[in-house]
Amino acid sequence: MKKLDKLILTSFWGPFVITMSVVVFVFLMRIMIFYIDDFVSKDLNVIDYAQLFFFFSLITVPTALPLAMLLSSLMAFGNLGEFFELTAIKSAGISVVRAMAPMFVVAVCISIFSFYFNDRVSPWANLKGYSLLYDIKTTKATLKIKEGIFYNDLPGYSIKVDEKLDNGKMIGMVIYKHNSRSYELGNTEIILADSGRMYSINENRYLVIELYNGTRYTDEQGSGSSRPVYISTPTGTPTPFSNFNRQSFRHYRLTESLASFGMKRTDEGQFKYHEFMKNISDLTHTADSLRTSYQETQKNLVAGSQQYYSYNYREGTDKTIKSGKWIDSLLVKPVSDSLKKEILANTKSASNSMLGYINQQQDYLQLKLKDASKYELEKHHKYTQALSCLIMFLIGAPLGAIIKKGGFGVPVLVSILFFILLYVLTNQGDKWVKEGLVAVPVGAWLANTLLFLTGMYFIDRARSDSRLFEKDVYQMFFRRIKSKWASRFGKTELITHN
Repeated sequence: MKKLDKLILTSFWGPFVITMSVVVFVFLMRIMIFYIDDFVSKDLNVIDYAQLFFFFSLITVPTALPLAMLLSSLMAFGNLGEFFELTAIKSAGISVVRAMAPMFVVAVCISIFSFYFNDRVSPWANLKGYSLLYDIKTTKATLKIKEGIFYNDLPGYSIKVDEKLDNGKMIGMVIYKHNSRSYELGNTEIILADSGRMYSINENRYLVIELYNGTRYTDEQGSGSSRPVYISTPTGTPTPFSNFNRQSFRHYRLTESLASFGMKRTDEGQFKYHEFMKNISDLTHTADSLRTSYQETQKNLVAGSQQYYSYNYREGTDKTIKSGKWIDSLLVKPVSDSLKKEILANTKSASNSMLGYINQQQDYLQLKLKDASKYELEKHHKYTQALSCLIMFLIGAPLGAIIKKGGFGVPVLVSILFFILLYVLTNQGDKWVKEGLVAVPVGAWLANTLLFLTGMYFIDRARSDSRLFEKDVYQMFFRRIKSKWASRFGKTELITHN
């Protein structure tokens, strides 16, 4: 039996490692393609990309494990069935369930590993990965100037170039250098140059702009070195008329800091509120706090609504409102028209205030309940994702024994179908929970429950050597149905003729 267990495990580990690597790579590329626009034109080094790929690779592991488990177990037993090794095992008196035992132990161990990974590693990887992604998204693009278009991403400058040559030289440069008070004074300095070039120094920390054969125009308004001149307008209001300074140059050099283009790391504590960044204990604590706040708000609804009612009592009287004939006597009491209008206006105002209070509290309670359900749902998914590895094995192993096809053909197709089913059922259950249609445990465990029952059915079919996916079985079935219909139709026609 040890040799048999070793044979089965050997046929399992190879496909598992390969499929796990492929699935992680596919999911990683899907995430990277989704965020590809955030990486373009960003001056990131290799370390930043390596960290991002590493964190997001860890994030994809819990999702990739069930699919890899399903595909590898299906391929392992499919190969054993295709090469009649499974037939030889059965002929030796060993059942299919016993043959699955070593892989079942492996599936349990992988499920335990997946649970630990979901609870400990995934929150850490999500926090690191998405905080790094946020920093990359908020980093400015590198300095890329297009011909004939003003470039405004460099703080304090607007730069336009008529033509860019292959050697890095630029022809026809126009530079607007903005004053720190440009919102008041406008453009205070303009530089025109026939040609120039731009390059960075000190490890891209500073940008150098060298200009040749040009003119520099400076607006002296607001400077301490010159006194503004006032001119009269048709309205009689004096308007400041600034002095301009024009300087011609053959070579002019500007040096500016590129600190604003560098990536700045954000405090990771700003992202810890998200449910993906929490482990089971944190999720439980947050969900319980939200539930407690929800219940306390419900209890205080009546007390909070008292502020929208006004009662006048005599001193020493009972201040509790009780139904009785005294209310009817108040209703029939004669009231003047002016007082009626005042009573109706006050009543309408109090009713509108009360309605607004009710709507506000209702929205607040729904938000609290939705947030609590969201954290509880994520807590349940820590368990469901781990258990789905075992359930995928219960589906893949008997399916491989029934289909008896190895390789990456039929197993890949079947695995993708069941993985899509798992994904759709999980999302549908989450949607029902968020809409308040079902309880959190029902929605969270919907997919695993249905697929577990499916796996039990396939195991039962594999134990009885079912030919569930063989074409001739269905051909014979339809032939029997056709012959029965033909015989019944022939008898009916014969009776009608007689």
